[in-house]
Order: sequence, then structure tokens, then C-alpha cells
Amino acid sequence: MVLLMEDCSFFSVSMGILFRRSLQRYKFAFSSNLHPMNPYLHRLILEGEHQQLDFKVEISDSRKIARSMVAFANATGGRLLIGVKDGGGIAGVRSDEEIYMLKIAVTKFCKPRLQFEVRKWQSGKKMVVEVIIPEGNRKPYFCLEEDERWKAYIRVKDQNILVEKIVLKVWERQKQAAATLVRYSHVEEWLVQHLELHPSINSAAFSHMAGIPPFVAEKVLVNLTCMNLLQMTIDEHGTFFSINKEGFQDY
Repeated sequence: MVLLMEDCSFFSVSMGILFRRSLQRYKFAFSSNLHPMNPYLHRLILEGEHQQLDFKVEISDSRKIARSMVAFANATGGRLLIGVKDGGGIAGVRSDEEIYMLKIAVTKFCKPRLQFEVRKWQSGKKMVVEVIIPEGNRKPYFCLEEDERWKAYIRVKDQNILVEKIVLKVWERQKQAAATLVRYSHVEEWLVQHLELHPSINSAAFSHMAGIPPFVAEKVLVNLTCMNLLQMTIDEHGTFFSINKEGFQDY
């Protein structure tokens, strides 16, 4: 068969139209199977894990999730995203099972009982559970570990760190209504002079450098912190104390 030039042009145009229509149908079929992520959930996941956000693929152990919950309550509060992988991928969960495990965690493995809020987010066919834990007003919060001992954790950056005993003593003293009375001796004077020249100190260094027993160093730091003369900072390296200039202005 011989095609004239005009026939060839018509054939090319017709094939082009058919190709575009097929491509459009393919694009429609492909896009109709995509499920856009909830914008709020997407924004949270993009933040990555940090001081106030932790990802969990699932809740397989109520004890372990209790540790994360008390860590947030002992810090500045935070959020758990259940059904999200460490890299931010959506794994999805069965929300009823996760909520049941959360309730077990709070009722059996946390003390005092902490508050939390649950939100469910749909991402396509997958469910993500957001657990919001506010900063607690009854610190310290403890979780029951596998060795049957109650331990306190605190959230520092993207880690849950075991709380040192000196921090527990500060929190317990701050809950007391009685005022803290301190005899200002050469020990307190040495500490203040040292902190005027150095940014911070921990209990062990204070004990060693001032030549005093560890329990005395601990007591001095707790007393001055509860009087608002020192600031307490917790990081991945430990617990440190520094001068609170605003507190000294009140005296």
C-alpha cells in the first residue's frame, strides 16, 4: 500500500492523539491509587526525632513505651508517633491494640499516673497514632523496669536518659512547701566563686575540687538550686549546675 504525504500526516496526528489519551488514562489510574499523607502528620515526620518527638514502629512492650512516656513527662513534654519507622516511613498500626497497650503502660508501669492524649491519623490505608504527653506537674515520674525497680528517665535531644539521684532530690525538695534554709559557709562561698569563673560544675567535680564528701556536695547543690540561686541543666553528659543571676538579684 502506498501512502500519500497527506495520509501520513493524518496517521501521525491520529497516533499522537491516541498515545496522549492512553497516557492520560494511565496517569489517572496511577494517581487514583495514591493516598496523600495528612499535611499535619507529614510536617511532624519531616521534623525527624528530637527533644519532643519520637517515632515507634509499634508498641510491642508496654514497659518500654512507659519509659518513653515518663521521659517526656519529666522533661518538657512531647509526642510519640506510633506506626512510623525511624527513617520516617509509614508502617501503620492497628490503633485499638496500640491504645490498649498505652493504657496498660500508664496504669501498670508508670507512677504517678501521667496524662496523655491520643489522636489517630490516616495515611492512605495505614493508621498512625499520635500520643501527646504534656510536661508533668508531679515530677519525678517513674517506670517499672524488668528488674522490678522503679526508675526515672528524662528526654534529652532524641534519647531517653536515666535521671541521676541528685535530680530526683531537687524535684522532691521542690514539691515541699517548707522554705529551704542554708548556712552560707566557706563551701558555698567556694562554689559561687568557682562558678563566677567557670560556666558549670557537676556534683562529682564539686566534691573533688572542694575537698568535701560527695553527700555534702550533693546537699549544697540541691539547696542552692531549690533557692533558685543555681540552674540545673541535664544533657547526654550528665547533670550540671550554673549560676542563676536572676536568683541572686533577689537576695
